[in-house]
Amino acid sequence: MAREPRYRLVKAHLLRELMERTGTGSDISGRELAARVGVANGTIDGLLNGSTKTQPSSVAHHISDVIGVDLLVLWAPTGRAVPAEDAHPDSARAAVSV
Repeated sequence: MAREPRYRLVKAHLLRELMERTGTGSDISGRELAARVGVANGTIDGLLNGSTKTQPSSVAHHISDVIGVDLLVLWAPTGRAVPAEDAHPDSARAAVSV
C-alpha cells in the first residue's frame, strides 16, 4: 500500500489567524478544530506551536475545509522542494553534492 502524501504547514501563525475568523466569519478553537477534523487535540496544538510541521494529505485537506480556505493557502506538498519534518537538512545537501 502506498504511503499517503504529506503536506507541510507553511506558517503556524497564519493557521492561528485563520482560526480566529474562518470562512463562515466565526472563530474556532483548537479543540473544536481537532474534533471536527478527527485528530487529537495535540495535533492541532503541535501545528500551532511549531513542534509538528506536516500532516497526511487527508488531514491537511480537512483542516483547510473546516477553516474555509484553499489547501495551498496553509499547506505545501512535501517532496524535493519542501522537505518533510523528519528529513535531516544535511541529508538533502549530501544527496545534491555528488
